[in-house]
Amino acid sequence: MAKAPNAPDTNGTGSTGAIHLTLQGKGGVGKSLVASVLAQYLSGKGGEVRCIDTDPVNRTFAQYAALGADRLNLRDEHNRIDQRAFDSLMERFLVEENATFVVDNGASTFLPLWHYLLENNALDYLRQRGRKVYVHTVITGGQALLDTLNGFHELAQTTAERNIVVWVNEYFGRVEAEGKKFSDMTAYLENADKVRGAVIFSRRNQDTFGRDVEEMIAAKLTFHEAIAAAKLPIMAKQRLKIVQRDLFEQLDRVPF
Repeated sequence: MAKAPNAPDTNGTGSTGAIHLTLQGKGGVGKSLVASVLAQYLSGKGGEVRCIDTDPVNRTFAQYAALGADRLNLRDEHNRIDQRAFDSLMERFLVEENATFVVDNGASTFLPLWHYLLENNALDYLRQRGRKVYVHTVITGGQALLDTLNGFHELAQTTAERNIVVWVNEYFGRVEAEGKKFSDMTAYLENADKVRGAVIFSRRNQDTFGRDVEEMIAAKLTFHEAIAAAKLPIMAKQRLKIVQRDLFEQLDRVPF
C-alpha cells in the first residue's frame, strides 16, 4: 500500500496529549480489536493510557480486563443520543492532560460523535490546547468493503487534518475491488492527503494463525496475556508473537 508522507512530528508515539478514536459506521469489522491492539502498543511505550468504551451495543473493548477500559454511556434513558455525554468526554480529554486516550466508539454512535466533534469545532479546540487527535478507521474485505469505504470517505471528506490511520483488515478477504488494492481505489486517491498512515492485518493461514488470534480475541486477552498463558501450545505462542511484532512494527512507522 502507498504510504502517506512521514513528516516529522513533535508529539512522539508514546507521548502524552494524544487522543485516538476508532470510528467506523459498519459494525463487526474489528474496531474493538484495533482499539485493543492500539492500547497495548501505546502502553508499551510508557506513560498513562486511558481506555474508554462508548459502544452502547457491544461493550467488547471493556471486556479486555487487562486494559481497564471505562464505560461511557452516550445514550439517555430514552435511548437517544445524549449530547451532554459528549461534553463529559471532552472534559476528560482536557482535564487528564497527562494521559493518552484510546476511545472505542460503536457503529450506532459513529455519526453522532463525529458530527459533535465537527459542529463544536472540538478538533480545533483540542489542538489549541495541545491535544492531538488521531482517527483510526477500519477497511475490510468481503461484503463489508463498500460500507467501510464509505465510512472512511465520510471521515476523510470532513476532517481538515491529516489525522486518519487506516487499518486494512484482511480477515474477511483481500481488500480488493475490480482488481484494485485499497491504495489504488478512488476512495483512497481522493483522500490520500488525509491519511496519516496504515496498518494491515495480513491474511494468514486460517487454520493456524487465524485460529490462534480468534481464540485470543474470544477470551478477551491481550497479546502479553495469551503468550504468557501456560496452557497455550508453544507454536501458538510463536505465531501470536509474529502477529504482534508485525502490527507493532507497522505502528512504529505511523508518524504519531
